[in-house]
Amino acid sequence: MTVSDLLDVRTVWAEPASLVSMRGQEVLARFPDAEIREVASHWAIPELHGNAGNVSRWVRVKAENLVLGEKKSLTVRPNGRSADFIAPSSANGCAMACAYCYVPRRKGYANPITVFTNVDDILRAVTRHLARTGPKPEPNQCGTAWVYDLGENSDCSVDALVSDGVADAVAHFRGLAGAQASFATKYVNRGLLDLDPQGSTRIRFSLMPPEDAQLLDLRTSSIDERIGAVDDFLTAGYEVHLNFSPVVLREGWQRRWATLLDELSDRLSPAAREQAACEVILLTHNEGLHEVNLGWHPKAEDVLWRPEAQEAKTSQNGQDNVRYRVDVKRRAVARMRELIGVHAPWLTVRYAF
Repeated sequence: MTVSDLLDVRTVWAEPASLVSMRGQEVLARFPDAEIREVASHWAIPELHGNAGNVSRWVRVKAENLVLGEKKSLTVRPNGRSADFIAPSSANGCAMACAYCYVPRRKGYANPITVFTNVDDILRAVTRHLARTGPKPEPNQCGTAWVYDLGENSDCSVDALVSDGVADAVAHFRGLAGAQASFATKYVNRGLLDLDPQGSTRIRFSLMPPEDAQLLDLRTSSIDERIGAVDDFLTAGYEVHLNFSPVVLREGWQRRWATLLDELSDRLSPAAREQAACEVILLTHNEGLHEVNLGWHPKAEDVLWRPEAQEAKTSQNGQDNVRYRVDVKRRAVARMRELIGVHAPWLTVRYAF
């Protein structure tokens, strides 16, 4: 997938301060033909957010719109799973269109990329947090350094197509002793290979069986391309982990995951396997997203929406979601661990839930 496949930006919606900033001007220079429309807040754009009429234009909204704003909250939050902390995001939204993604729930409907232009403020907030926290007393499941997730509400590999904010973050962590950046991605952006992270950034390639990805991971790099990128990113100085997310329970899921794990064992170099670790995350869905998906990609809901196997769950951010029933999930998590143990015994499971 090329940049032109993902982005055909025709309208840039911009807060006034972000529009006149150096970062904002840098972004605009990449899309010189786009119409610029000023807005008071990146959170309140009626034409984009909460507009039910956009459901039928789901992919076009993501491809043709870009938002510039300033990040107001610079709070670093604890995590403890894939990272020790969640850094303030330098972007939210995405140009890709994964059918299960929770990000569209935040602003409503397609939620194209919003780039925050005050990246320097965000990185200074991380530096201050690290200074207050002090050295990590001992390694934990996240790593030996304090790990900060950079891309909670976006995909940094795609964000890097829009601005140099991701490159600045990689450079910042390269000089930040005792800390490591981390982000998960479904897009292979080979421009990131030139950023010289020197081990200070961990990239987590999200993987699922290709049959699932073809149905659910729309507008993303293929699973074949993601696997093929692992050794290249390791050679370029990244720590490279794997993110098995989401695990979708449908007929044949165990066989498909076993095949994928065998492929990883065959294709990854000894060096990649030695440093790799993974996280396993079973599907969490949302009734509102289910209803939206029925308007643009109903086939996905044939496998995502399974009331007979799911139950209500209130997420950490207070949203009402659905997940697999406790008994179903417990068996599936145990089975995934067994499959990894048999087909990829070299792979450490950092956590599974």
